[in-house]
Amino acid sequence: MAFEDKIKELLQKRELAKLGGGQKRIETQHRKGKLTARERIELLLDDGSFEEFDMFVTHRCTEFGLGDKHFYSDGVVTGYGTIDGRVVYVFAQDFTVFGGSLSLAYAEKICKVMDKALKMGAPVIGLNDSGGARIQEGVNSLAGYAEIFQRNIMASGVIPQISAIFGPCAGGAVYSPALTDFSVMTKENSYMFVTGPKVVKTVTGEEVTEQELGGALTHGTKSGVAHFIADDEREGILMIRKLISFLPQNNLEEPPLEPSDDPIDRLEDELNNIIPENPNKPYNVKDIIYPIVDHSEFMEVQRTYAQNIVTGFARFNGMSAGIVANQPNYLAGVLDINASRKAARFVRFCDAFNIPLVTLVDVPGFLPGITQEYGGIIIHGAKLLFAYGEATVPKVTVILRKAYGGAYCVMSSKHLRGDINYAWPMAEIAVMGPKGAIEVLKNKEIKNIDDEHDRNAFIAEHEEEYISKFATPYNAAKYGYIDDVIEPRNTRFRIIRALQSLATKKDVNPPKKHSNIPL
Repeated sequence: MAFEDKIKELLQKRELAKLGGGQKRIETQHRKGKLTARERIELLLDDGSFEEFDMFVTHRCTEFGLGDKHFYSDGVVTGYGTIDGRVVYVFAQDFTVFGGSLSLAYAEKICKVMDKALKMGAPVIGLNDSGGARIQEGVNSLAGYAEIFQRNIMASGVIPQISAIFGPCAGGAVYSPALTDFSVMTKENSYMFVTGPKVVKTVTGEEVTEQELGGALTHGTKSGVAHFIADDEREGILMIRKLISFLPQNNLEEPPLEPSDDPIDRLEDELNNIIPENPNKPYNVKDIIYPIVDHSEFMEVQRTYAQNIVTGFARFNGMSAGIVANQPNYLAGVLDINASRKAARFVRFCDAFNIPLVTLVDVPGFLPGITQEYGGIIIHGAKLLFAYGEATVPKVTVILRKAYGGAYCVMSSKHLRGDINYAWPMAEIAVMGPKGAIEVLKNKEIKNIDDEHDRNAFIAEHEEEYISKFATPYNAAKYGYIDDVIEPRNTRFRIIRALQSLATKKDVNPPKKHSNIPL
């Protein structure tokens, strides 16, 4: 064969590989409102930056008629490229080839890019759209999944791992996204579950649709499996690009610093009046977050799950930071099982990747009741306590209003190695709320007052005394538990100065194989 013919053959094979399962299957994918694997990669990465690996890999199974069917790339497109000039490794499952089902060769391709990502210290992004294990390959496909899981585990806390679910993800396939740091789902076409609706009906008798069982809204609101919910794939891919902008390449690097023209001494006068005078009246903590961060840009994580706590990424004078904030607008900002798990996982991610933590506190305590106690609120609350206490990144805390009981301790208090702890002048820091405290402290006197009006007046009078003596920021400041009481409108400036002062912080934990976080 002449040299020119070999070049021609190469180009033909490349074009064939780019067609995946063929034009008809590509058209079917488009009719479902889904992009192909290569289209997704093209949107995700900077123009012209994608370098593909293993384009000519095919499966090696000959059972059940597979010996006659071979597709280049074997159902997954792998390689590397850049996002805003920074290297990332990527794999995109191709549903047009055997429904995106995983073979051993397919798994080996994914393992190769994961190994390279870990070796090079760069994020790995997986775009999932697969029918699961390729049944014809038997245990080999299961072995392939387990090899991927092992790499997810080894990469955890070393390089950022992001998963997008842009189609089906069922059975063993769900565990790789679950092992990664963040997952994105789309509203219409993506779903995840361990067992599908047919199995559920057979085993439990329950009738449920794929979306009800494992759709984006289910995992975005009920289970917390999904961190970001997108209207469509294009929005999901933009979310990934945005998320990457806040993260370092690996655990040995600092988060990217972006030039900022947002003045650090910008005053927000409305913050001086944002806390209602009635301590039981709610307000939206995001109305505090947006004014104090650079250009009011805040990327919320798990926005529709456990809404009594807010987590997400922002910048302060160009510095990337993770924000954790109680949300008085939802369940009064109380800590419950789901909120504790959500915040603990976020805190541990930020700590793993050198991202400073800014905590905004307005918490009346932990949610009481048998549902919470039977569900293990003690263990789940301890996760958040553990996460903050273990974290060695810079930690800046601002107590906005309430910080009662054990919840005060948990929310990045000075006693959990909080670096700089501020309070607003209206902050109430105490073992419990004034009314409850007086009912305990003055129990005998209250019992002796028969008239309800007199009894309420007595409680109200002593509530004021309790507040003035105990439930003020100055009492905590007296012991050095609060570093300063600050004017609310000056919060942005004080946080930025605190983060700047902590840029060279060094803190270490005792040598150990690993901790035993209460799971």
